[in-house]
Amino acid sequence: MMSTTGRRPRADARRNYERLLAEADSAFREHGVDTSLESIARRAGVAIGTLYGHFSSRRALVGALLRERNEALFAYGDRLVALLEGPETLSSWVNAVIEHAATYSGLADLLMNGLDDEASELHASCLRMTDISERLLAGARERGVVRSDVTGVDMFTLINAAAWVREQRSREDADRLVRFTIDGFTPR
Repeated sequence: MMSTTGRRPRADARRNYERLLAEADSAFREHGVDTSLESIARRAGVAIGTLYGHFSSRRALVGALLRERNEALFAYGDRLVALLEGPETLSSWVNAVIEHAATYSGLADLLMNGLDDEASELHASCLRMTDISERLLAGARERGVVRSDVTGVDMFTLINAAAWVREQRSREDADRLVRFTIDGFTPR
């Protein structure tokens, strides 16, 4: 939450912000990212205008909820890039991002749309995930364990497809999709 005047937000505004995040996290875990924003405001004990005063859109609310998780995920990805120990490293990254994208039902769809939508509050984090994927793939290509035509966008698409399969079907089906796809990344 940023103040446009440069002053610290009032204590009640900070409490409202934190309550909205907590209630949104709970509601999104229970019902997915399509949960009514009005119900989140009600659960937090504030008016819908207060929610929109803090978060201009659903994507802004989701982006705020994911901020810390994103930073932890990016740090993990950067550590994997530094290791570059083969196909297991790619699988570790893919599985970490799938876990992240499966946090809330419907999140994978928001992330896929956020990649191409520069106006999306999720765009920068989607680009960062794609960049980490690309750097991991570059190292794997150098070792000859990944085909030269596999891109970071391919990985991002796989990750979100697997997260969607996981929320619609099962973890096992998503794992199977990932195994088949990563096997398909290897040179023939």
